[in-house]
Amino acid sequence: MELRHEKLTRYIAPLREGGSLPALGEASDGFRYAVKLKGAGHGTKSLISELIGGMVAKAFKFKVPENVLLDLSHLFGITEPDQEIQDLLRKSEGINVGLHFLEGAFTFDPAVNAIDNLTASKIVWMDAFLVNVDRTRQNPNMMIWNRELWLIDHGASLYFHHSGRDPEEASLDPFPYIKSHALLPIADRLEEADRLMKQAITPRTLQKIVDMIPDEWLEEEGMTQTIAEKREGYKTFLTKRLANSRVFVDKAIEERNKLINAK
Repeated sequence: MELRHEKLTRYIAPLREGGSLPALGEASDGFRYAVKLKGAGHGTKSLISELIGGMVAKAFKFKVPENVLLDLSHLFGITEPDQEIQDLLRKSEGINVGLHFLEGAFTFDPAVNAIDNLTASKIVWMDAFLVNVDRTRQNPNMMIWNRELWLIDHGASLYFHHSGRDPEEASLDPFPYIKSHALLPIADRLEEADRLMKQAITPRTLQKIVDMIPDEWLEEEGMTQTIAEKREGYKTFLTKRLANSRVFVDKAIEERNKLINAK
């Protein structure tokens, strides 16, 4: 598992999609990125979710845009005329996260684009594992690029950390929001997916992913926990949730049965 660290060198344009107002920028490696900014929305928590979600998806061999840590200096985007965006950029100085920009990609539509049932079941499993509330029929966060399925935008994962819940307690959440997942109707191999996905990742891999979180993302004004304690909380959540996957798999099967029986 590798995580590169580059500098943002050129501000291109705001990507006016969703509530986080990401930016399109170019980095010191010459590539363009969709930049998720820590000054937006839920701050560094959404960056932590993006990083963990993207790296977990990569560990599961799904196609995801590369996650890269991107340094944003005080000079970045100074020619942007929109004051709201300027304010956002100034609040985001430091380390942000960028996703390789998929030029020419288009949104995956499960009603139009083909996907096999096992792959759909694996994606549902992963999103239930990550408690990702944002892969719905209205906003699937799946793209077709070079005729292949790519998963994007994991910033709405791990929503337990917004409420301050105990990570071990949160790991046992059955995740009822899975009922809105875009692929749940065709995810008829969840039992098989559970077995395969638990073979594909280990607690050690999850811990390595959490160790990639920059310290500055774990700092909060007035926080009572140390950075090490907060990092350990994410490790606890992910490893305990993996060990207790039946909790969310059974819920996903239950919600899928409701959908099928309602037709």
